[in-house]
Amino acid sequence: MKTTASILETNIKQAEFYNTKKKNLATRIWSQFRNGILNKIKKAVGVQDQAYLLHKEWFGDLSSKKVLDLGCFSGNYWSMYLAEHSKVYLGIDLSDVAIAKLNERLAAFPNASAKAIDFLSAEFVDKDYDLIYAYGVLHHFENTTILIDKLNDKLAPNGQIISYDPLETSLPIKIIRTLYRPFQSDAAWEWPFTKKTFYQFQDAFTIIERRGLLGKSKWMALISILPISDQKKNKIGQKWHKEDWENSKMSDSVLFGCMHLTMLMQKKN
Repeated sequence: MKTTASILETNIKQAEFYNTKKKNLATRIWSQFRNGILNKIKKAVGVQDQAYLLHKEWFGDLSSKKVLDLGCFSGNYWSMYLAEHSKVYLGIDLSDVAIAKLNERLAAFPNASAKAIDFLSAEFVDKDYDLIYAYGVLHHFENTTILIDKLNDKLAPNGQIISYDPLETSLPIKIIRTLYRPFQSDAAWEWPFTKKTFYQFQDAFTIIERRGLLGKSKWMALISILPISDQKKNKIGQKWHKEDWENSKMSDSVLFGCMHLTMLMQKKN
């Protein structure tokens, strides 16, 4: 398991990767699958929009909150909303190129700023955040124990984390990722959640709410090639997504059949 020092070294390479976005063939193929077929499925069954709307609901009243937008790159779906409505907003990312663009976008908000800095570095001393928004970020940390300790250090009492990350707990997805990993450009900082990872977060924080996405509905990738109407395909996908969305709240077996996980967690005091 990596130490903080070794992770910081890896993150220098990660910053270079996201500044240049140089991907090998295998990584480009996976990106095309993720941004092509998977995004088409998400749109058809309403997965992504539902997750975003749930995040907004979880934000609550931001007017008195100090918010950290962790690993936000040049701005995610909710970055501008968080900047506009929170008392204090800071977006951080490893990429100085992305952060320069985000600071341009934040110019209209005197309470908001962005900084190119490593979350784990000693230089990042700010803390007492009421909310840490981590969209597609927490799985970039190989050592979950170090990450959890840092999250707890940065949160104010009763502070909350909203996360969204990939899971590799479904057998077919685990097999695909295992076959793909030796050829993956960004393998050193891509660690989709395992069951162990999930239980580490469950032990460290109070999980107020959780939802799994792309469980049964991931099989829409196969349904899409059947000779039936798009309307029929979408109806099947929407039914499966509803089952994933509702049943993953309480059932670990349903949750672990999903490709993605989103959580609202609270610091234990």
